[in-house]
Amino acid sequence: MPCASPYEIALGSVLDELAPSLNRYFSAVPAGHLGVATGVFTNVGTPRRWLWPALWLLQRAHILFPAWERDVPFEVTNRQPVRDLNGNVGIIATRLFRFGRGPWAMVDAITAEQGVLVDHLGSSRRIRAVLRPAVVNGSLHLNSTAISVRVGDRHVAVPRVLAPRVCLAESVDAATGMQRVSVTLDAPLIGRLYEYSGTFRYEIIPGERHTWTE
Repeated sequence: MPCASPYEIALGSVLDELAPSLNRYFSAVPAGHLGVATGVFTNVGTPRRWLWPALWLLQRAHILFPAWERDVPFEVTNRQPVRDLNGNVGIIATRLFRFGRGPWAMVDAITAEQGVLVDHLGSSRRIRAVLRPAVVNGSLHLNSTAISVRVGDRHVAVPRVLAPRVCLAESVDAATGMQRVSVTLDAPLIGRLYEYSGTFRYEIIPGERHTWTE
């Protein structure tokens, strides 16, 4: 039996308060299909070059990329919901950024766990963020409430005084009808660590199902 998407599980009937195009984006991709978004980010990364050495490490894990570029074409591929080894429903997504120096992919998996969303970041999914969803005026907002790092076979919480805060907003651009996304990463005392924002169009096309462990 097909799975509902993590967003459908976490939000329930509140998902119907989203704008129609957003509802479609966050609902489960039909069997035998992929959800594909294409657009342009007006800005990606951070102008704080002293952060780039740390971002080089995260780049190898397909989490963040050391850059500060504008007008970056991108593609997002959403796959059908699958269950992880713990039975949680999740969606694996790949974001392809076409930077001036070449393409780079960000990989993550969103699961629904006990009424919240959990974002498992990177190809190794070593870092995860607990996200609290809310629908505001037809748009979706996700704000992190906890960050943890996997050490061995367990996740260790990053103290709140040190933990970066992730904020995501998905809305519809009233002028163009395109979908708009904005993601920011801020740390206590330091401020803005990373960001990207832009607009895109989304379509569902025929495609193959992928497993959780790909």
